Amino acid sequence: MAKKKKAKKAPKSKRNDGVASVDEHVLDRLYVVIDSRKGADPETSYTARLFSRGRQQIAKKLGEEAVEALIEGIRGDKPKLIGESADMLYHLLTLWAATGVKPAAVWTELARREGLSGIAEKASRKK
Repeated sequence: MAKKKKAKKAPKSKRNDGVASVDEHVLDRLYVVIDSRKGADPETSYTARLFSRGRQQIAKKLGEEAVEALIEGIRGDKPKLIGESADMLYHLLTLWAATGVKPAAVWTELARREGLSGIAEKASRKK
């Protein structure tokens, strides 16, 4: 008789309050932290400093991080690409928070596109 494989447990994550949750994604948790920095002291929080400088500065930083990720991707340096990717995602989430875009809206759009041909999806936007 073949042994049944044990189902793997879903990875647990920790919220800031120490409570484990499997429903939250690290990007959702990071967004909550970033959004909470609005109005915080720019002298003590890098995120608050970005918010105080405005959307244009946040977008500029996102662009810089995207270029750095691109360079490391071309070089093929995985550890550096990982770090630059994390920086880029952080700045993207900061831009979302600055413009009022919620991660769930982006996840919904990605889910809508799931299974669509990239060519067909781009063609649908040209209407």
